[in-house]
Amino acid sequence: MKLWQKDIQVQAEIERFTVGNDREMDLELAPFDILGSLAHTRMLNQVGLLEQHDLEAVQRELKQLYKEVAQGNFLIEDDVEDVHSQVELLLTKRIGEAGKKIHSGRSRNDQVLVDLKLYMRHQLRQVVEATETLFHTLQQLSEQHKAKLLPGYTHLQVAMPSSFGLWFGAYAESLIDDLLVVQSAYKISNKNPLGSAAGYGSSFPLNRQLTTELLGFESLNYNVVYAQMGRGKTERVVATALATIAATIGRMAMDLCLYMSQNFAFVSLPDELTTGSSIMPHKKNPDVFELIRGKSNKLQGLPNEIALQTANLPSGYHRDMQLLKESLFPAFNTILDCLQMANYMLPKLIVKDNIMQDEKYKYAFSVEVVNNEVLQGVPFRDAYKNIGATITNGTFEAPTQVNHTHEGSIGNLCTEQINQQMQQVLQGFDFEKVDAAIEALLAK
Repeated sequence: MKLWQKDIQVQAEIERFTVGNDREMDLELAPFDILGSLAHTRMLNQVGLLEQHDLEAVQRELKQLYKEVAQGNFLIEDDVEDVHSQVELLLTKRIGEAGKKIHSGRSRNDQVLVDLKLYMRHQLRQVVEATETLFHTLQQLSEQHKAKLLPGYTHLQVAMPSSFGLWFGAYAESLIDDLLVVQSAYKISNKNPLGSAAGYGSSFPLNRQLTTELLGFESLNYNVVYAQMGRGKTERVVATALATIAATIGRMAMDLCLYMSQNFAFVSLPDELTTGSSIMPHKKNPDVFELIRGKSNKLQGLPNEIALQTANLPSGYHRDMQLLKESLFPAFNTILDCLQMANYMLPKLIVKDNIMQDEKYKYAFSVEVVNNEVLQGVPFRDAYKNIGATITNGTFEAPTQVNHTHEGSIGNLCTEQINQQMQQVLQGFDFEKVDAAIEALLAK
């Protein structure tokens, strides 16, 4: 079944190429397509385009279909083009003529747009929740290991003392800024394109504000042409948000791959969380962190991939946009998998004690000694030369402690302030409003 089919039979090879992977991808859109139709048909009834008895039949069967999707009992048949066609076909089979009326006042263009917006809004929420969980894990580890020093590096050369409190906490705070980017993507996804039809509006007296409220959207994409132009743009912004989180956890994974190597040996993992070599019996490989790094690098290429797919398209709908689903949908699973695995692995890290007592790290304390002279009244440049001379002549003596007290330093991690920042960002997502709207839409 095709919503656009007339009397001409399209050749099988054309159908194979144009449908592509849409059936597989559209299964993920099924619950959101049904939600969109629940809202759209209630609006049609409100403006006099769908009689009450038809509305009741459509609403009842759509809610049943929604349950079947949730139970895994929904599929898109081989001779059906997409999820929109499958839902309309099933409705028509089950309730008759009323099923044929649900498409009034909309096009597949705005139907897939609203499906995608609802899908991305939902998926971004999963990403936010997984990121929040990882944030709390990092903050807990930051406090747990805050007294353990490790060398900080610049240019991959030993630089100054750092701490595991700083290291874990740095990645926690990075996730806050990442969620600000996710919040922007969420707000763009949380605008209603339904009613833009094929991109030029409708002669029906549609009530677009009503569908906006019913679906829990924050606002409308008002201009109908721009609503269609948002296809591709929204995906690119969402991809950027996923890439931003990926940059943080990928860099963290890279650190851990270094820190687990024998040349660093700052942390280790239980044997059952590592893999071995087929010929080297001593090997304990950090494969999980290597794969998080690799998957994160792949995700960072996603915004450019989507941009290139849409870069030379004029306004209006183009079939090229169908391919965006194949790029974006798997990315959500990838970022969620990486976040969840990072959250699983990190608490199991074994953090080494007394790292900085190793002789090779003693010059990391040189700035401490310089600063101590400055605190005694020696000008900084003179103190710098004095300590440099002791390093050159081999008389430098490293202190055994550091005393950093300013905000965000080894002795003052500002954990509570960072937690407060995260809470402020999380409050910018209106998940409760969305939950209430969807619950009301599905209510009997």
